[in-house]
Amino acid sequence: MSHGTVRVRHQEPAVLRITLNRPERGNTVDSALIADLHAALDGAEKADDCRLVVLDSPGGTFCNGMDMGEAAGDIRTGAGHGRDAERGADSGSAFFGLLRRLTEVPRMTLACVDGRVAGGGVGLAAACDLVHTTERGVFSLPEALWGLLPCSVLPFLARRTGAHTAGTMTLTTLPLTAQEAVHRGLADELSPDAGPLVRRLLSRLTKIDARMIGEAKGYLAALHPVTAETERRAVTEFARLAAAPGVREGMARYAAEGRYPWER
Repeated sequence: MSHGTVRVRHQEPAVLRITLNRPERGNTVDSALIADLHAALDGAEKADDCRLVVLDSPGGTFCNGMDMGEAAGDIRTGAGHGRDAERGADSGSAFFGLLRRLTEVPRMTLACVDGRVAGGGVGLAAACDLVHTTERGVFSLPEALWGLLPCSVLPFLARRTGAHTAGTMTLTTLPLTAQEAVHRGLADELSPDAGPLVRRLLSRLTKIDARMIGEAKGYLAALHPVTAETERRAVTEFARLAAAPGVREGMARYAAEGRYPWER
């Protein structure tokens, strides 16, 4: 089944595989992808026998983060600085809601990274219960190079890796190799193929009531909560930064010419 930006397949009764399916666009996050991922997760919740949701992608890119084309389009159609900030807040809230949904959906979630994952893509991985990576996995937060911060990503990344790794990835913008990601807790397993991990998980998950997955995730989330105030702060800060003139120009130029802001 295809939802436009993703391909959804039931693999065995207990597994729903969601494949990010726009490699030509780096599987970037836009409003269509957010809506399609929510629809796929709705399907996982409706399938009583589903225990595991696998999120993966073809090719050498898992997800390149925010779709600059859509962001630049919103800016061009906005009516001044205030309207830009409002649009930024709307899109930021939608993305934050998707990350929260991944942490709360009563199914185990596994992100399978085989290549580049940047910005919001790191958020998708960090919000999943488990992350598998191959040697090709490269994890980075380049937002500061754009004059932005990974505001929505950081609450979920810091909960997974701790504040130090989340902070250094943000401040330096330097990528982590697959081995470094495992060492720092961003990824859980490094191997050529996620298949053996999926089989090990199913050997246990199929023996328990699906309700217990939701119970466990709810309790664990309450121990380290991402609050409504955290969401408000993340969305507001990102919208403020995104509305700055230099940032708007950089995104618009990238959308029009494919040139990064630091390429003078």
